[in-house]
Amino acid sequence: MAHFAKLGVGNIVEQVIVVSNDIAITEQAGSDFINKLYNTRDVWKQTSYNNNIRKNFAGIGYQYDQTRDAFISPKPFNSWILNEDTCLWNAPVAMPIDDNKYSWNESTLTWDIVEV
Repeated sequence: MAHFAKLGVGNIVEQVIVVSNDIAITEQAGSDFINKLYNTRDVWKQTSYNNNIRKNFAGIGYQYDQTRDAFISPKPFNSWILNEDTCLWNAPVAMPIDDNKYSWNESTLTWDIVEV
């Protein structure tokens, strides 16, 4: 099955739908099928669960970056930095690798241990 993301204003993903591979033999064929089905002229970009198309699987609220040809999730915190290779957001400080669970504290720019 092929997955397609509908782009709205600012290339923000508004919807993700599935189209049979028999129909979506190319991205254009899939996009044309969807627009004919819904009688629209929307912009649809193909996306992939295994991230082999456009870096990341598109989700509602993600932005399609035409320059990078990638779907990028909303920035989780102001301090986080976009990894240009993966188009994923990274904290400015690496999360400790141990048996604890952590959450990001934007006010202190640190990882806080979460008590379970």
